[in-house]
Amino acid sequence: MQIYRVGGAVRDRLLHRSISEVDWVVVGASAEQMLDLGYRPVGADFPVFLHPQTGEEYALARTERKSGRGYGGFTFFASPDVTLEEDLIRRDLTVNAMAEDAQGNLIDPYGGQRDLDAKLLRHVSPAFAEDPLRVLRVARFAARYAPLGFTIAAETMALMRALSESAELTALTPERSWKEISRALMEPRPDVFIQVLRDCGALQVLLPEVDCLFGIPQPPAHHPEIDTGVHVLSVLLQCAEHQQPLTVRWACLLHDVGKGLTAEAEWPRHIAHEHKGLKLIRAINQRCKVPKDCQELALQVGEFHTHGHRALELKASTLFKLLQGFDVFRRPQRFEEFIAACEMDARGRLGLEQRAYPQADYLRAAMHAARAVAVQPLLAQGLKGSELGEALNRERLLALTAYKATSTPQAT
Repeated sequence: MQIYRVGGAVRDRLLHRSISEVDWVVVGASAEQMLDLGYRPVGADFPVFLHPQTGEEYALARTERKSGRGYGGFTFFASPDVTLEEDLIRRDLTVNAMAEDAQGNLIDPYGGQRDLDAKLLRHVSPAFAEDPLRVLRVARFAARYAPLGFTIAAETMALMRALSESAELTALTPERSWKEISRALMEPRPDVFIQVLRDCGALQVLLPEVDCLFGIPQPPAHHPEIDTGVHVLSVLLQCAEHQQPLTVRWACLLHDVGKGLTAEAEWPRHIAHEHKGLKLIRAINQRCKVPKDCQELALQVGEFHTHGHRALELKASTLFKLLQGFDVFRRPQRFEEFIAACEMDARGRLGLEQRAYPQADYLRAAMHAARAVAVQPLLAQGLKGSELGEALNRERLLALTAYKATSTPQAT
């Protein structure tokens, strides 16, 4: 029985990056032996065990054979006779197919160290093309390691393109796709993730509403980059640079999908694209089975992001309706995320990345002014029920009117 450290922990040690978790492969052992040693079994598809002290995952060396469509269409075979090399060859990329023994010696049968040095993401074997999830995984790794200069090998991109052109991507479950998409959006270069998917044809399959934005022009006065798809990539990059949460990044990815519905004769203007895009955002959220918090913010940013940009011009009554719509009196954090998405949208424009965005502080202060209205004086007047609610709304509107009269920053 031999135990090896494998995969990401080996890769990231060689890259001098922090290691968040360690995976292990056990060669020459049976499931019964692992149980006798106190390991706890997990995983229904193949033998994976948790270490009795550390809780880290130890998997029996195994081989796999394609037996159906999609990510789950594989039959696994674990046996004490399976070698380390046989286990490693089933992995996706050479940089993930390295191992270390107990003495720290590197086992690298497929050139992972060579590709690390060359900053290449390359598939291990032609079996790569049997698993459609690997298209998303490689795009995610590209998003993670792009700041280090990594690119995808041409032959690997060719396999990703072939997978995208087949029907395999449609066999992925929404849950598995969302797991990869959500993780990729939180990488240092989420824009690279979307660009790679577009380059290999996967974006057209998975998020056609986003894919069709490339090539659609916008008014150059507001969007010097002109291309809507390029703008979306720039907004995602701003999200990463400003360390925005997943809710904001997902909303930013979808905020302009309504522009894909504009008739070509109306280009580069996109009148009412905010409202037109809502049905597309709902469809994407449902198709991808997106978590509720991401769904809600994407819809609100899609509908109201231009309100955010025009915040300093809004009437007090419109501003109050906006705050009510976001339920800032019970859920102020969601409005903070809306403000962040609007700012990322404003900064995701060629040459305007460092431009001030006074709308953010203006909206934030407006929320605080409305929330500062005290209910106790109204209760002291004996108001209750609908009368109390109406009086509270009047006082909040008055507070916003007063705030607007004394706050005169210049919009940009």
